[in-house]
Amino acid sequence: MRPPLPGTYAGGLLAVALDDPGLRVAGGASRAPTPPPESWLRDYAGGRGWGIRWLTDLSTPGTDPLAPSNPLLFVTGPLGATKARGFSRWMVMTRSPLTGGLARSVCGGAFGAALKFAGIDALALTGAAEEPSVLVLDASAGAPGSIRAALVPAGDLWGLDTQETQRVLRGRHGPAAQIACIGPAGERLVRYAAITHGTRTASRCGVGTVMGAKKLKALVVVPPRRRLQAADPRAFEALVQDHYERMKAHPRFENMRAAGTIPMTEKVHYLGMLPARNFQTATLEGLENLDTAAFQAFKTGNHACWGCATRCGQVHHVRFGPFAGEWSEGPEYESVWALGPEVGLVDPAAIIAADHLCDRLGLDTISTGVSIGFLFELAQRGLVGPAGAGGLLSPAAVEGLDLTWGNSATILELIRRIAFRQGVGDLLAQGTRCAAETLGGDAPHYAMHAKGLELPAYDPRGAKAHGMGYALSNIGGSHMYGYARQEISAYKEPRPLDPQADTGKGDVIAWNQIRKAIEETLILCNFADTAMDLPFLAGTLWAATGLDPLGDLDHLWLLGERIVTLERQFNLREGFSRKNDVLPSRMLTEPLVQAGPNSGELIREPDTVVDEYYAALGYDADGRPTAATLGRLGLD
Repeated sequence: MRPPLPGTYAGGLLAVALDDPGLRVAGGASRAPTPPPESWLRDYAGGRGWGIRWLTDLSTPGTDPLAPSNPLLFVTGPLGATKARGFSRWMVMTRSPLTGGLARSVCGGAFGAALKFAGIDALALTGAAEEPSVLVLDASAGAPGSIRAALVPAGDLWGLDTQETQRVLRGRHGPAAQIACIGPAGERLVRYAAITHGTRTASRCGVGTVMGAKKLKALVVVPPRRRLQAADPRAFEALVQDHYERMKAHPRFENMRAAGTIPMTEKVHYLGMLPARNFQTATLEGLENLDTAAFQAFKTGNHACWGCATRCGQVHHVRFGPFAGEWSEGPEYESVWALGPEVGLVDPAAIIAADHLCDRLGLDTISTGVSIGFLFELAQRGLVGPAGAGGLLSPAAVEGLDLTWGNSATILELIRRIAFRQGVGDLLAQGTRCAAETLGGDAPHYAMHAKGLELPAYDPRGAKAHGMGYALSNIGGSHMYGYARQEISAYKEPRPLDPQADTGKGDVIAWNQIRKAIEETLILCNFADTAMDLPFLAGTLWAATGLDPLGDLDHLWLLGERIVTLERQFNLREGFSRKNDVLPSRMLTEPLVQAGPNSGELIREPDTVVDEYYAALGYDADGRPTAATLGRLGLD
């Protein structure tokens, strides 16, 4: 009998090879998760820490991200499926087909809790199915800790959208089953395809593309009925209740329930850093149509992830006009921006329709919107037309499309063409970096990405620690790898920052990334960290697991630094270096315009900030961790 893991660790690691013949026999094969190495508990805690540790072990450098041997990991945190609110999210990690480096994408809903209840702290999928298939992990029957794993043909599901797929699978496996699936975009290997659970998505970095390459239409988890026991139940219960009381007393709790992240559209515009028309300006005529009140007119309800009291999901229905009948559990701020100002659109009903279409087809809204904005700007610049006249893209490729900023019919049609790789959609499905490289000429200047991942909804020139964080993120252009609250929300830890200052920010970028890595060992929701400082987090982690090192602040900080550095090492062995830690040339050469207090701002000292960042983390001038740093972190 295997020894039990401490505290709330539900079971351990489960590895499934999709080309294992045993999965295809009648009833599948019985499996049981295995405990992780003891050092993983101490040195990585769980969640993202276990993900990068296991991904590093399972991966072979130089592997094509779409090859069967590229591992696809689903990980949970040690507080998932407990009463702790905001800790039951789940994360997907792999090698990204969009960037060629690390992929990390996070999702909510109830799927993470189902994995935990099934005894799975981390799941690694390797190999590929021979035909379109569904992997069913049924832990609802049999001996405790036993999971029946079966690979079921899914030819009848191939081609269905994400909502149709889940409806069919719920009918087959019952209401307790939790489902993560891909849509037509993942099946056709669009490089920024998402994985969908319910109406939530693990969107970024092309994790759905890897799932599609494995011919895996869906992953179904049927959990048992069970409770997870904290190591110190009384202390844990007290801390969880304290956290809940702190959250309820904070204005952000009610604000998130009332409107979610949609008010960020107004806030970021006020700050002078809302990208519009492919990052050409920071404002847009008619932007008042996208304020909080405009979306409140469409709101019909709230949606919550498993065990969450905030219920920040905003359900919108369109009742009148050309988009009547459309609805979305969203859009949140990033999607409002990507399918709105980024492409010149200021119609909330059209944005709701576009958001829902992306979710059904299985597309990352950020990469989709930025790819469409890239195409619109090429047309604006006269780069769509005969080659002899300076065109990079032939008129035939965009036949029937009006490439005018804000044309909702064209935007919706382009979303479909991207998902099904039709016409110019096949080009945009590669992502802006690859599309620009294919076209050549001036096209790369208009491709808004970092490391191949499309930039999110904050112009780097308006908040430079936040912006340079995109360049220095190990997954590329993500605002969630190390969100600079010091610039966006006047956060005072580790110290206040002037958003317009050109230097003196590299160490804060590193601090933000380390702090986020600690939170994501628990996969803590970004909207549940209200009033939760690091000592509080450490105390909760200790009470849950009973592991003394995880309650020590210095140990936790070292753990976060270890994760960030190991992720750096993962990219280095795939050929990344300092040359990849850059922003689009527009950010360095074109001053921000129509940006209020930020008008005229540029990224003026990127190399200095990169040097500061490397020095803070103990890297050499090319961004490689020094021998001393690797030794201090136990990575040598």
